[in-house]
Parts: sequence; structure tokens; C-alpha cells
Amino acid sequence: MVTETLTFTKITMLALADSVNPCAIAVLAMILMGIMIHNPKNKKRVLYSGLAFVASVYLGYVAYGLIITQFFRSFAETLRVNSAYIYNGLGIFAMVLGALNIKDYFKYKKGGMGTEMPMFLRPKVKRVVDNITSPSGAFTIGFFVTLFLLPCTIGPYIVASGILSSLGFLGAIPWLLYYNLLFVIPMLFIVLLVSFSVRKVEEVSGWQRKNIRRLHLASGLLLFLVGVALVARWI
Repeated sequence: MVTETLTFTKITMLALADSVNPCAIAVLAMILMGIMIHNPKNKKRVLYSGLAFVASVYLGYVAYGLIITQFFRSFAETLRVNSAYIYNGLGIFAMVLGALNIKDYFKYKKGGMGTEMPMFLRPKVKRVVDNITSPSGAFTIGFFVTLFLLPCTIGPYIVASGILSSLGFLGAIPWLLYYNLLFVIPMLFIVLLVSFSVRKVEEVSGWQRKNIRRLHLASGLLLFLVGVALVARWI
């Protein structure tokens, strides 16, 4: 029971840090903008396309999590022998990612290493997103877009997958489903806001740009705290 509680705390904090990543929010806003340009009056299509994209990201990230977890599992004996070093390594990695995000709050630079999508990838994503006009297209291209999102979202996921690897393939699945549910909740919220005209997609995009430093700070603090807690064995 105690072990499950500690795992829940660690996975929740890592997922929340990943969910406020400005990179994912920016890509979703770009996609909703493209869909609305092609379907300016069809709110249902915007809603379904947005939900299809979020579902695609969710399934894609669950698959990536299983792959990363199995990667750690392939070195199970090494992990058992060196568990303290591995645990410390994951903690230090989380602290470094957290520090990079906190740095972006004080000295922001677009496309920061480990915190945002690299600048050279952004035009490629834009070209892909411009082709989305339907829910089926949003779902299909969603898998492809997740590959571009990985550079700015994979850090916390690696830490989480490393922690979950000790549970085995089947044991890790419920936790990965939970992690990614938390990860996509902000995206679901944005889709609903835009689809029901509570907010225009331009306002969402503007809010993201205006608060990008705060988003990095929130993500960074959570990651850094998780890293400290892992190294200190607090959780």
C-alpha cells in the first residue's frame, strides 16, 4: 500500500510537470487554428478533430511509454544490481530538466534544449498540421506529430518509465494510462473551450505565448522537486 502511494505521488507529479509543457499546447493551438480555417462554421468538426488528435496523442504516448519501459526492463539484471545508482540517475536527470525549465522563466529562449520543440522542427510541423481538415486526418497525423513533440516532452516520461520498469510490462500499463490521462487533460480542456466558443483559438494561443515563462516555471519546479525527492528517497 505504501509502495503504491509513493508510486502514485511520483507519477502524478511527473505527469503534471509534462502536462503544462508549452510545446504541446502550442502544437494543439496550431492544429485547431488549421481546422477552423478549413471549417469556420462547423463547430462539430472542430470538436471531433480536436478530440481525435488528443486521442491519437494519448495512444501514441502510451505506446512510447511501453517501449521505454521495456527498454529499461531489458537491462533488468543491471537495474537490480545498480538500483541505487539508477534511481539517483533518474533523480538527477529530473533535476537537470527542472533547472532548464526554471532557467527559461528567467532567461527565455525559443526552442530551448530539453524544454521546447527545436526551431528547425517547427516549419515541418506547420506543414504537416496545415493538411489536417477532418477528424480522421487529425487522428492519423496525430501519431506523426507526436514524434515532433517528443524532444520537448520525453524527459519527464523517461523518468516515469524508469520508475515503472520495476513493475513489469503488465504492471506498468495502468500507470502509463493514468500518466497520459493527466498529460492530455489540458489539451482536452482547450479543445472544449474552443469548440463551445468559450474561447477563440487565437486567445488560447495568445495566452500560451503570454504565460510561456510561467508554464516553464511550473513544470520546472515540479520536475526539480521530483528529482530531489528521488535522490533523497523522500518518495
